[in-house]
Amino acid sequence: MQDAVLGDYFFIQALENGVQVIGLTRGSETKFHHLEKLDKGEVMVVQFTDHTSAMKIRGKAVLYTKHGQISPSEK
Repeated sequence: MQDAVLGDYFFIQALENGVQVIGLTRGSETKFHHLEKLDKGEVMVVQFTDHTSAMKIRGKAVLYTKHGQISPSEK
């Protein structure tokens, strides 16, 4: 199962300038370890690793995964 999770890629497409992609560490303490900023239209290919267990996306972006597309909800 671990190989399946670590092997999956997904894509983040920014819908506005300044979208932040924040990587969080694995282990007993979850910490921020990486930050990327995307501008409108930019796409980033990401993957979970032995070091990265979660990602936080700040701003309007669409995520494309093998399970489907995740879009921001309008309030």
